[in-house]
Amino acid sequence: MSQNQPQPIDTLVEARWVVPVEPHGVVLEDHAVAIDGDRIVALLPIAEARAAYAPRETVSLPEHALIPGLVNAHTHNPMTLLRGLADDLPLMVWLQQHIWPAEAKVIGPEFVRDGVELAVAEMLRGGTTCANENYFFPDAIGATYRKLGFRAVVGLPVIEFPTAWAKSQDEYFERASEVHDSFRGNALVSTAFAPHAPYTVSDESFTRIRVLADQLDIPVHLHLHETAHEVEEEKQKSGLRPFQRLQKLGLVNDRLIAVHMTQLTDGEIAACAEAGVSVVHCPESNLKLASGFCPAEKLRKAGVNLAIGTDGCASNNDLDMFGELRTAALLAKAVANDAAAFDAASALRAATLGSAKAMGLDAKIGSIEPGKQADLAAVRLSDLETQPLYHVASQLAYATGRHQVSDVWIAGRRKLAGRVLVDMDVDAIIARARAWRERIAVH
Repeated sequence: MSQNQPQPIDTLVEARWVVPVEPHGVVLEDHAVAIDGDRIVALLPIAEARAAYAPRETVSLPEHALIPGLVNAHTHNPMTLLRGLADDLPLMVWLQQHIWPAEAKVIGPEFVRDGVELAVAEMLRGGTTCANENYFFPDAIGATYRKLGFRAVVGLPVIEFPTAWAKSQDEYFERASEVHDSFRGNALVSTAFAPHAPYTVSDESFTRIRVLADQLDIPVHLHLHETAHEVEEEKQKSGLRPFQRLQKLGLVNDRLIAVHMTQLTDGEIAACAEAGVSVVHCPESNLKLASGFCPAEKLRKAGVNLAIGTDGCASNNDLDMFGELRTAALLAKAVANDAAAFDAASALRAATLGSAKAMGLDAKIGSIEPGKQADLAAVRLSDLETQPLYHVASQLAYATGRHQVSDVWIAGRRKLAGRVLVDMDVDAIIARARAWRERIAVH
């Protein structure tokens, strides 16, 4: 092959704008992303890309912004089947009197599989390409993500009471080990420990988790400082705030994915920054359950890695990461009393590279850079709702709706094409969701 001959590749995606996320705040005009196999080969101006590459397929997006696929850093996706079941209730009433009893009656591999499939369809249509999953039956969850070709970190649950998944502390750990081994080396599905929360997990379990997470080199993903009640209860029980208890147990480190974090002192924020803790901000769920406000801008200014998650559909009630990053940006301004806080570029970064970093995937995904996996979302910005267009990042954060996502790729494979799911049967997914509604509603 002569030096000037175009290099064969699988796909060339040409876009009016590319928002790579890294470097921060950059918007590239009339650029193309060259993809071969599962990876990004190059990011360069369209004219140069046409001269340099011979793609098997060219996708032209003349009115679109191409962004990294959104990364949902905290989900309970089987709970999509409980969407709207018990609304307008405080956290503990919602959880103990409604959600846990409903789950106990229906939870199992089939419930988990159908809930995840419904969630994946919704996420793809909203530009989300990766989820940090936290629920029971992680074997069935992981198998469903793998079958659907969706990227996920699957939580290995640990909680101190018997469930349909495990009956004893030892069984939780035995099954966690089995599930971790079953996805070892998988290209799209990996694992994290998912102890529910300090108020439902013992010191003994946390100590085992710390040792095993180090040995297996996986994150620890848990709810932490979600409500003022949780913090007060722990102080009365142990004399420590939950965060202090985790510090004492050696869990405050760069593996920790701390979700919610609405109740934080300045000292705890500094400790998170120093230890490399990632904080997942779930603003809409926290607002809906009146759990409190995560001090996102304080965390960002302190140097803490910020991620964004939707939480589960039973408390959100959607998996709309565009809505979530907008709410995160707006809420951060109100909490900080600063209109410049958590700007559009920072919100988009938290929902992509920040979330990927929290999950230990930032070397693979979260930005559009050569060598990374081709997880991409195309957003049509020609709609009436996003006109006129002055600043692409601002439009993405403050005006864009998920219905404007037109195309999605995961590891170079197209999963959404012109708003149509490529390899999923929408009618069958809806039919199964309706069947679960009939079954759950009779209880």
